[in-house]
Amino acid sequence: MNSLLKQISEKAIELADFEFTQMQTENKWLGTKPASETEIKLTEKRLGIELPADFKLFLSITNGFSAPNDIEPTFEPIDKIDFLKNIDSFIIEAYSLDSIADIGNQLEKSIVVGGINEEQYFLLIPPNSTNEKWKYWKFANWYPGEHEFENLESYFNSTLEFINEQLETE
Repeated sequence: MNSLLKQISEKAIELADFEFTQMQTENKWLGTKPASETEIKLTEKRLGIELPADFKLFLSITNGFSAPNDIEPTFEPIDKIDFLKNIDSFIIEAYSLDSIADIGNQLEKSIVVGGINEEQYFLLIPPNSTNEKWKYWKFANWYPGEHEFENLESYFNSTLEFINEQLETE
């Protein structure tokens, strides 16, 4: 995952389609220093849940990751991640209508790891039972419905693919 995040950083900065800090541009890195194992365990305790292994790996590489463009969310530092119901309860209400109640139920238990105060969220949704897997959603009102990814790596691969396509059309 480290290599993938480095590629996204380098390509996004090369594309220059978004405003980055001088430090990000000089270092060609959109991440920050890693989260400690203690910080991760304290966050799991605060949330009352064990985070998925790939997200913990991500945190061990970078404790937050700037948006590479204006359609991807910024991944939040570990101390800012929280349940969506604590960050934006209105969106849960809006998606709890009868015809879309299943989405509302998923949102009710989701954890926001990216996009706080932005136009889109990146959500981790815990499984209901031990034989289910975590869900990974990019979710925005301007983006019809949820966009689900197999895992965190598949999300970052799709982000890199999009950036590469943008570079090819320049």
